Amino acid sequence: MTGIQSDYLTVKTACQILGVSPNTLRSWGAHGKIQEYRHPVNNYRLFKKQDIQKLADKLSHPLPNKPVKRMRPR
Repeated sequence: MTGIQSDYLTVKTACQILGVSPNTLRSWGAHGKIQEYRHPVNNYRLFKKQDIQKLADKLSHPLPNKPVKRMRPR
């Protein structure tokens, strides 16, 4: 791919980078957790390479869990 096309990734390639299933990535796109784009000719889903890389970085460095306050039984 050259030019603008090289800035976008297919579902398969994006999933390989993120380590998730295609259904997971499609779900994230449908729920607005990651921006989806469509190929102008075949209408396939595409994802910006930059967006996938940012998400991969977040997934590789998760935030620590906050302590949970537990209620004492009465």
